[in-house]
Amino acid sequence: MQDSQANNIQKKLEELLSEHRDLDAVINSMVSVQGFDQLQLQRLKKRKLGLKDEIIKLKALIVPDIIA
Repeated sequence: MQDSQANNIQKKLEELLSEHRDLDAVINSMVSVQGFDQLQLQRLKKRKLGLKDEIIKLKALIVPDIIA
């Protein structure tokens, strides 16, 4: 993998991790409020899971499989 490609992947990974943390904070604060919107909460959780999947894929690209 080229350095520029690896840097692009790393940058994207950092952006996704940041968004994932932000969503986590929003979800936690939303749940603590009485009468929160359940549909919006479900959408946020679904987006968070999607981000987690993307993060896992990018991490797999950065760290190659090592055959033992």
